[in-house]
Amino acid sequence: MKIKLEKIEPDSGSSFKILLTPGLNDVFLWHFHPEYEIVYVEGAGGIRHIGDHISRYENSDLVFIGPNIPHLNFDYGMKTQCEQVVVQMKEDFLGRDFLNIPELSEVRRLFENARSGLSFYGKTKRDVGEKLKQISQLPHFEQLIALLSIFQALATTEEVEILHSRPIANQALAKEEARMNSIYRYVEKNFHHTMDVRVVAELVHLSTSAFCRYFKKITRMTFTGFVNQYRINQAKKMLLQDHNVTETCFECGFENLSYFNKTFKKLAGENPSQFRKRHLAI
Repeated sequence: MKIKLEKIEPDSGSSFKILLTPGLNDVFLWHFHPEYEIVYVEGAGGIRHIGDHISRYENSDLVFIGPNIPHLNFDYGMKTQCEQVVVQMKEDFLGRDFLNIPELSEVRRLFENARSGLSFYGKTKRDVGEKLKQISQLPHFEQLIALLSIFQALATTEEVEILHSRPIANQALAKEEARMNSIYRYVEKNFHHTMDVRVVAELVHLSTSAFCRYFKKITRMTFTGFVNQYRINQAKKMLLQDHNVTETCFECGFENLSYFNKTFKKLAGENPSQFRKRHLAI
């Protein structure tokens, strides 16, 4: 279940990449990439797992994901055929300053908000979905114009939900980013063991009390709360892969089933058995 870096190259003769129905429904692809990504899925319901956000969509889905947010392929586990369009582009795919021109001020805010992950619904989802379904059939110049039109539609709609997903790396200053990355790597490597806050504090050269204050200031969570959230996210991934609840509990670092069930329900709104049954019934 280790996260994978997806390497993306623009299509030949284009500044961005278009993928049509990748057909990965049998592959559990938990991955990230530095590119922005628009995903439109039509024809089936499925799992929307973006960063630390997990929910279910019905019939169709339209999302815009910012750079380095880990996410699961949207067709994972589907039992029926679906149509999918994915458009991937770097932030500066039209040049370093293109988002700074006055005409694109709303689009610039869209890109900023996409760093938390965005989901669209209603008429916006239907209209943009139709444009995305046709975009691959256009010549390259018309593809670009269509993409800019899609950006503007997404930037100006009120039919949008911020998913509050987290990128892999903290977006603060470089010093803090390096420190937080060390903490994230420690948690990723050791979440299935008992973790001592004193050890991780020493890792980033802080006293235990200073580390606890620092971590809560940066993440707005206690370290214990963060570890529990990380473990529950790992547990969700295991349950989505059809592991049983008891196996998942101990593999994710919980020492007893009762505390695992209590923590899972607190963070996910339902117990592990309910979550597993609901998502595997796709």
